[in-house]
Amino acid sequence: MSKKKTFCFSRLVGDRQFYKMVLAIAVPIMLQNGITNFVGLLDNIMIGRTGTEQMSGAAIANQLIFVYNLCIFGGVSGAGIFTAQYFGQKNTEGIRDTFRFKLWMALILTTAAILLFVTAGPSLIHMYLKSETDSAGAAATLQYGRQYLYIMLAGLPIFMLSQVYSSTLRECGETIVPMKAGIVSVLVNLAFNYVLIYGKFGFPQLGVRGAAIATVLSRCVELFIIVFWTHRHTRQHAFARGLYRTLKVPGFLVKKILLKGMPLLLNETLWAAGMAMLTQCYSVRGLNVVAGLNISNTINNVFNIVFIALGDSVAIIVGQLLGSGEMKKAKETASKMIAFSVACCSAIALVMFVTSPLFPGFYNTNQKAKLLAKQFIMLNAIFMPQNAFLHACYFTLRSGGRTLITFLFDSVFIWAVSVTIAFTLSRYTALSVIAIYTLVQTADLLKCFTGFILVKKGIWLQNIVS
Repeated sequence: MSKKKTFCFSRLVGDRQFYKMVLAIAVPIMLQNGITNFVGLLDNIMIGRTGTEQMSGAAIANQLIFVYNLCIFGGVSGAGIFTAQYFGQKNTEGIRDTFRFKLWMALILTTAAILLFVTAGPSLIHMYLKSETDSAGAAATLQYGRQYLYIMLAGLPIFMLSQVYSSTLRECGETIVPMKAGIVSVLVNLAFNYVLIYGKFGFPQLGVRGAAIATVLSRCVELFIIVFWTHRHTRQHAFARGLYRTLKVPGFLVKKILLKGMPLLLNETLWAAGMAMLTQCYSVRGLNVVAGLNISNTINNVFNIVFIALGDSVAIIVGQLLGSGEMKKAKETASKMIAFSVACCSAIALVMFVTSPLFPGFYNTNQKAKLLAKQFIMLNAIFMPQNAFLHACYFTLRSGGRTLITFLFDSVFIWAVSVTIAFTLSRYTALSVIAIYTLVQTADLLKCFTGFILVKKGIWLQNIVS
């Protein structure tokens, strides 16, 4: 019996070389995401200090932009599965083809998003204000949300191209350059936030409009750094040579990527829409809930960088192993990385829980919104190890091209279970928003059980580029 326990334990713990390899990929992603989210926190605090309506308007607009961001992520991730395996196979032309596919997919999604937000943006924002339709606060929130959203639209094509480049570099093992570009970008964002939101150094005081302009400017800087570096280092990344010689993608590859990638695109889109719908369900309890959730989500993003980076690392490392045909090693690596992610996030969750009362005090909002924010942060800390496990399982399944399963595992679940619970309880019961939020998060235990079985069975172990 003791031998069996020791054996199981050894399957979940790697040696020093293993963690060195994982951290070499994960740490740059953590640093980039960490700095981005920390500056996002400062950005959020800066807007939050101008008033509850300004903060809520920008938060609602950002919820809509979040859906677009995940659509882009899903659009490039389908091809990214092939990029990682082509890199493991040392197939440079295959990497070029997947890059071109990403470019076309991202362009289509961005065009559709801009048209949607231009024509229906105010109506989408108003969905979050139904409980306070006649109030002056709701009208002001709608106005600030529209101002923020329309300026952010100018940054969508820039963000699109940046994601195409940076995702390809990461899938080819280059995580340092996107990290550096991200660091410079967020510093630019922070500087322009300060001068444009508050009107410092002779600049006009623009409030939420200044925050949106700062974000667009920072994305321009990030894109320039990534594109300039990539095309100056074609010896390291040969795929950049002749990249725009043609924009055609082989028909057989388009078909393969669509078969594997379309469920992924639909998954990210529906999952993001599901998260937006959950926020809308919570928002029927009032504008204070929107403000509290905004504060909580911003803090949560800062603490979530570890499991997000480790999930990305699973997709890269395991995908490359699958591409090179090392199935046994891929399975062992996935198990160890999942365990590592949960262990790290358990420690981080404890820090987050203990420090949760501190963060709402930075915002210029009322006491009810601050109390709700503290409670949401504490709940997010409690459920962080669970979310870390789910995130790592998702990327393990995705690395082998099992995108239909990830579609069922992720977005179908959120609409069939999470949204159903939130919608029903928020409209047909008198439960507090905190109780509803807790029940929705607890329901994810079903996903944990399913994810454990799917990963353990190894149904994701396949080479899709051979």
